[in-house]
Amino acid sequence: MNNEERFITMVLQSWETHVARAGNLLNELQDEQLLREIAPGKNRGIYLIGHLIAVHDAMNAILEIGGRSYSELDDAFINHPDKSGRKMPSIDELRSYWEQVHAKLNNALRQIPAITWFEKHAAVSAEDFALRPERNKLNVIINRTNHFAYHLGQLQLLK
Repeated sequence: MNNEERFITMVLQSWETHVARAGNLLNELQDEQLLREIAPGKNRGIYLIGHLIAVHDAMNAILEIGGRSYSELDDAFINHPDKSGRKMPSIDELRSYWEQVHAKLNNALRQIPAITWFEKHAAVSAEDFALRPERNKLNVIINRTNHFAYHLGQLQLLK
């Protein structure tokens, strides 16, 4: 294994660790807990779960590894804040979406060849990528893992 492959493996292991931790927490939390705000006046757990599902589902298109499964979640969980009155799926549906999105995504991530990780992602133009080659597919995983860790910390407050 060369250094690039080793680095990719470390990044993917970090991602998968966060997926496992969040999945365990989601299984541990009761529906009533997920309906509570993280802190007074802040997002509810259900919103954060839906938000993470929508963001992670969108990674398929950004990384060019497949289509999205739940683009309809964007309206309630990306385009608008919590408690905006947008229609949300039930907690049971979100739990199912969570499993499906992460199973599909994790499988696809492990299939990406090492060299491909350092190519541009779909949300950056060729011109911008030429100026900033760090805007590659691997950096998407690094940034999404950081985003994930932030919200996972918030969800822990529901326990």
